[in-house]
Amino acid sequence: MESELSPNRYFIWGIDESPYGPVPLKVLAEWIADERVSAGTWVFARNDNRWLKASEIPELKNYFGVEVNLAPTTPIRKGFTPGSLRRIKILAELNDAQLAHLAEFLELKDIKQHSVIVNQGDAGDAMYLVMGGEVRVRTMVGGRETILTTLTVGDFFGEMALFDQGPRSADVVANTNATVLRLASGAFQRLTREAPSLATPFLQATSRTLSSRIRADNKRLTRITQQFSASGGN
Repeated sequence: MESELSPNRYFIWGIDESPYGPVPLKVLAEWIADERVSAGTWVFARNDNRWLKASEIPELKNYFGVEVNLAPTTPIRKGFTPGSLRRIKILAELNDAQLAHLAEFLELKDIKQHSVIVNQGDAGDAMYLVMGGEVRVRTMVGGRETILTTLTVGDFFGEMALFDQGPRSADVVANTNATVLRLASGAFQRLTREAPSLATPFLQATSRTLSSRIRADNKRLTRITQQFSASGGN
């Protein structure tokens, strides 16, 4: 148990590559029960002053043992549970009831390696959330591929299709066998009409991620411009 005089506090390294905390052991145990923290999640124990995988921290070992059953999760639909949905960054703060409701609007799709999920130029009709595997966003020019970015578990793409059906700006191809959740534009419109209190936090989380992407792209563009200026434009 934690010392009452000097209780330990923990920081959790999230799937968005940001630390969360500090939190006490009780809260951390609740996050394990909710599947927000897995055995392989990196956790910083302040009293020990080091990062360890959750299952390697003495106070947490029992929570991952077969003899301990914190809160078995019931699938809300075939193929996923609240815990698995929380691996998607923009869904991490939704509670079980919200996730169960959102699941009614989502379609689970298994994608074979090398399959094209969306084609550049096609009309956008859905947003995709990556639940498993890895995909790449690419453009093809003169038969040559340019990779724009690689997306893994927790990421999403195609979000502009929720607001218009404009042409896709790039291909998205599965690097490995992948699992994605598809939110069709029509289903999203239903969500906003039937459950605005759920659509609001979903859109807010999506907007925050998009803002972070834009800031990161601006920084990269600034660095490239500075490097080009420093080289004299040659």
